[in-house]
Amino acid sequence: MHSTAHYVCRLFGPLAAVVLVACAPAPIYKAAPSAVIVTPMQVSQTPERYTSGDVIWGGRIVQVTNLSDHSEVEVLAYPLDNSQRPKANDSGNGRFIVVMHGYVEPLDYPSGSLITVSGKLNGSRAGKVGEADYVFPLVNVAQSHVWTQKEMQQGRSNVSFGLGVGVGIH
Repeated sequence: MHSTAHYVCRLFGPLAAVVLVACAPAPIYKAAPSAVIVTPMQVSQTPERYTSGDVIWGGRIVQVTNLSDHSEVEVLAYPLDNSQRPKANDSGNGRFIVVMHGYVEPLDYPSGSLITVSGKLNGSRAGKVGEADYVFPLVNVAQSHVWTQKEMQQGRSNVSFGLGVGVGIH
């Protein structure tokens, strides 16, 4: 004998999944045919394997450094969701440096903000994270997007499904 919960889940489970997927925004960048599906951590371990591959990466901005002819944005990488938003609650996938031509206003790329970039790998550079040695993959940016809080919440449902009894104290 099946329980009522079983029938409810069989009836509404697929519908809920379709509704939640339909609400998610589309990816912001189209992957290039030559795109490499690899994490910054993997590239930092063997950068010579991935020379000039196209990537779509994202993460949390660590800092912006303005140099004489370009700017660099250091990013702590996170996996991306289906809309190419960084999943900041996931574990990090290493770090990388976004190379941008010209001057970048640090207030437009504030530390702690989430970013997604599309670009081409262009070697690597040895550096440090704290006192530890680190190899940073370099990405020549084609496009970048700093996510707003509203964009990060878009398409995420506050609805939850469940059966049972709960007690809440407010």
